[in-house]
Amino acid sequence: MFVAASTRCFSDRPFEDACEQLAELQYDKVELWLDETQDHLKPSHVIADPESFCSRFRDVTRMTPIAINLENEVSLEDFQALVRVAQLFRLTQITIPASPLGTPFNAEIDRLRAHHRIASADGVHVSIKTKTGQLTEDPHTAVELCQATPGVGITLDPSYYICGPVPNQSYDQVFPYVFHTHLRDTLPDNLQVRIGLGEIDYSRIISQLQRNGYNLALSVELLPERLGDIDRAVEMRKMRLLLESLL
Repeated sequence: MFVAASTRCFSDRPFEDACEQLAELQYDKVELWLDETQDHLKPSHVIADPESFCSRFRDVTRMTPIAINLENEVSLEDFQALVRVAQLFRLTQITIPASPLGTPFNAEIDRLRAHHRIASADGVHVSIKTKTGQLTEDPHTAVELCQATPGVGITLDPSYYICGPVPNQSYDQVFPYVFHTHLRDTLPDNLQVRIGLGEIDYSRIISQLQRNGYNLALSVELLPERLGDIDRAVEMRKMRLLLESLL
């Protein structure tokens, strides 16, 4: 396993600034966070000229891109273009959102199969994020979705199982299906708190991942809109050092 950080941590700043900040904090692997509704990094801008975007990224930073995270659903055509971007970066992981609660199970299966078909043709893995308000808010449903769509995995964000509609629910059943992770510290009544003041058991998470043969990224994903008076740079350093000490 290795430690990485998402540009989501600095999504309130331009993408280039986010990369520079992460590099200054001594992260050397980065996850690209894309959201069409934000100015940080829009999928439409990336796929408009993938080669130009990749060249611009390499001019900005020497960090290694390890994953793409889509905040919102995109068309299958746009998704295919993003798979092309993944190929250019030689990364093999794309996280997509699960559908909202209330979406028919079979409709979600059809959607996931379509994404998997496109990505797997080029050796890219697709996973759905565990998140409140989406079908994956229940760990049992998240696992059932993976079982019904072989080849699709889970991006585990344990914060939403600590602070969610069922606080501190067990999510051990998802570990065999984890393709990627997003980490911060959390309390049952607060999605993001200072590192060390929450209830995320990083050591146990890493142990469970190792037990299931996971050897990929532990991706730090702080949420700028929830920072409040928290010193972001201090938290990012603490998280990196903590995770590295556990590996």
